[in-house]
Amino acid sequence: MFANKKLFTTTLLGVLVTLSIIALVLSLVKIEDVALPPMVKYGMVFDAGSSHTSLFVYEWDSDKENDTGVVSQTLSCDVQGPGISSYANNPPKAGDSLRECLDKALKVVPAEKQRDVPAYLGATAGMRLLRLQNSSAADQILAEITKTMQEYPVAFRGARIITGEEEGAYGWITINYLLESFTKYSPKAHTWVRPEAANILGALDLGGASTQISFMPKGSVINWNETSRFMLYGYNYNIYTHSYLCYGQNEMVKRLAKELILESSSSTRVEHPCYPKDYNETISLSSFHTSPCTNASDPRLSPSDRNVTLEGRGNASGCLVAIRKLFNFSACGQSQDCTFDGVYQPPISGQFFLSSSYPEENPERLPKYCANANYILTLLLDAYKFNESSWNNIVFQMKAGSADVGWTLGYMLNLTNMIPAEAPGLLKGQAPSLWAAAIAFITLTLALGLVALLLLLRV
Repeated sequence: MFANKKLFTTTLLGVLVTLSIIALVLSLVKIEDVALPPMVKYGMVFDAGSSHTSLFVYEWDSDKENDTGVVSQTLSCDVQGPGISSYANNPPKAGDSLRECLDKALKVVPAEKQRDVPAYLGATAGMRLLRLQNSSAADQILAEITKTMQEYPVAFRGARIITGEEEGAYGWITINYLLESFTKYSPKAHTWVRPEAANILGALDLGGASTQISFMPKGSVINWNETSRFMLYGYNYNIYTHSYLCYGQNEMVKRLAKELILESSSSTRVEHPCYPKDYNETISLSSFHTSPCTNASDPRLSPSDRNVTLEGRGNASGCLVAIRKLFNFSACGQSQDCTFDGVYQPPISGQFFLSSSYPEENPERLPKYCANANYILTLLLDAYKFNESSWNNIVFQMKAGSADVGWTLGYMLNLTNMIPAEAPGLLKGQAPSLWAAAIAFITLTLALGLVALLLLLRV
């Protein structure tokens, strides 16, 4: 067909090269089209707070387990009833209270994956207080919860009372992980980069029995003990974190009522400046004996069965004065690096997310709005020392993306080693389909070269 062998060889080589290019394109398209579905993993964490318990179920692609921003929240379930610490006299009920949310969780996790799901329960300030008051009851509650959890087909990894500092630190990890403050992939540079340190966020958490503050101070701060150290994605982080037990909203309301009663000249009717005018509430002094925050052994609360009526006065300025008395600001002396009660704190730095774990409001809590508002302002302005300029750095937010802002995600990330200490690879790994296509192309190219060489030698 051809005039000479050289022309035939050249033509054949061109055809083979064309076919190799077509094969490369087809291999890429074909393999991508039949890519395997992602290997999804799940995890669940119960947040057992002082006033209520919530269950969060998370999911992530196991192929991207050590990347950032890959975990999503697939379920949030509020447990019916009060916090688990309220079941001190009936511990089995604490375990039973979790069943409804556990049943809901198993409906969103495929049956074949359930036994591999790591499940945790972390109890916070309500159980910390109960442990101080009755450690045996606290242990019994955790034992009953463990018994209930072990009845379900999940990889239960324990129920424990976490410290206030852990709660603050894990909340700090959660918000910075969700907003990719630790590390972010740059498509232009084809590498992982660390955002500016100024983008690292602080975390504020206000619960029913405690409040936490966590942030990364500017510069090198010395002589502070409230520190948590982390190695995340190849970088060291030293954050200041402190938890104030008895300074959550519920305990604050109790402490305020107690102080107003003790200061009153009347033993049965007491003016309450924070309650709305004409609003009355009758309480028994025995209610103060249920929490260490109101000093159950205080002799001034005798007899404990006495009832007192709190009469609302709607006095905003008087409310603020009463709230401020709950903080011991004089313990700081002239020191500026101090909040209250003599607690050291370096100057605040950066932007802060404030997460409130207080349950959804209902009409019964409306009378407490004035007290809560004055308390939050006193805490932020006088204690933490936010001012007119830094106030704008506070973001009040319950969610980041699809996930709730709180300590539970950071807790799970830490216990499952989802955040590596080392930095991610400089280059993202290629997809298996790309590697397969590349290998096919190289093999075909080598074969073509060998055929062409043989043909040329025979010409």
